[in-house]
Amino acid sequence: MARYTGPKTKICRMFGEPILGNGKYLGKNPNPPGQHGANRKRKQLGEYATQLKEKQKAKYTYGVLERQFRNTFDDANRLKGITGENLIKLLEARLDNTVYRLGLAASRPAARQLVSHKHVTVNGDVVNIPSYRLKPGDIIGLKEKSEANASLTSQIRGKNPKFSWLDWNEAEKKGTFITFPERESVPENIKEQLIVELYSK
Repeated sequence: MARYTGPKTKICRMFGEPILGNGKYLGKNPNPPGQHGANRKRKQLGEYATQLKEKQKAKYTYGVLERQFRNTFDDANRLKGITGENLIKLLEARLDNTVYRLGLAASRPAARQLVSHKHVTVNGDVVNIPSYRLKPGDIIGLKEKSEANASLTSQIRGKNPKFSWLDWNEAEKKGTFITFPERESVPENIKEQLIVELYSK
């Protein structure tokens, strides 16, 4: 199960955004990464470099490597509607991302680990595939044995009310994937049209 395991702060500094969750270091050192980062000006990127950087940002944000990302793009391209928006919808429908959005884990890597270690259920069945694509109406929760694990349940912080495409039942500690989100509801700072232009070359 391939995933990025390199330095996270370096990636955040490369994009100038806390895309991997540790934004506190950007305030201390907003320069590009590397020994000479402070003396190196951020040069103006060309069209291709700008598009490539946007794709890399999306991949790092959702924790997806190239082959899986390309397959997701191809699926988005086959759907009706705007390809870029479809891409974001499909990335948001990943199980690991939804576990993170529901507040069952503090970060996407933590959510991925929770899924991989068979703590998460979908409609009552254990699913250990982080890239599993949810459908409207799917119910996500922790399996019974995991609900009794205090170290896991103490991490649950509940859903952000901004995520209107999800519903959270505090009493049962279960969430529902209501529908695919509209692009304006997703807070990620990704210019998906640049990704579409890159793959259209």
